[in-house]
Amino acid sequence: MSDRNGAVLWDLDGTLVDSAEYHWRSWRDTMAAEGLPLTYEQFLDGFGQRNDRILRAWLGEDIDPDRIRRLADAKEREYRRLAREGGLRPLPGAAEWVVRLRDQGWRQAIASSAPRANVEVMLGALRLGVAFDAMVSAEDVTAGKPDPQVFLAAARKLSTDPARCVVVEDAAAGVEAARRAGMRCIGVGGAAPLDADLFVRSLADLPPDAFSALLSRSTPG
Repeated sequence: MSDRNGAVLWDLDGTLVDSAEYHWRSWRDTMAAEGLPLTYEQFLDGFGQRNDRILRAWLGEDIDPDRIRRLADAKEREYRRLAREGGLRPLPGAAEWVVRLRDQGWRQAIASSAPRANVEVMLGALRLGVAFDAMVSAEDVTAGKPDPQVFLAAARKLSTDPARCVVVEDAAAGVEAARRAGMRCIGVGGAAPLDADLFVRSLADLPPDAFSALLSRSTPG
């Protein structure tokens, strides 16, 4: 069963592709160049958030905005270099679901906290860009997840009511953002189950009617 009035909003990192190693290496090397060693635990605490929020957590709320931009730009340049050189592969079930939903008539958007240039590099490497009708990235919002801005902006771009959207996320902040946006949410992966409407370890484990079944429920509270 398909729903041609529904939309699927995809997080990218950790949901469609696992590029955490590239993010870790680019953050580690960028901070090391500043004489600021970074632990893997610090990296994990901020993973999936906007760069300005990450850097304020590491360097203090009074960090100069110009320094934030400089460090973030350096990190993202290195991330894109690693992604281009090392390549990216979709997570299990990801590409299959994106293609299946497109063929069933669902509208789809990327709703990511990553910079637009990163999203474009990742979609190019995955060869999935043609399946998406819209993209929302860090430049399109003023607040990161768990604020719902990114998902509400994606719904607007798709001209779809939030109640007719299903979010796919791998992080608790993203699940909370979906809930605050009034959208259903599928949580995927992670060391512990996410408090989503439906949780699976892998997109390959989703039942065939997963998206339509979620939209058939009453509007989330």
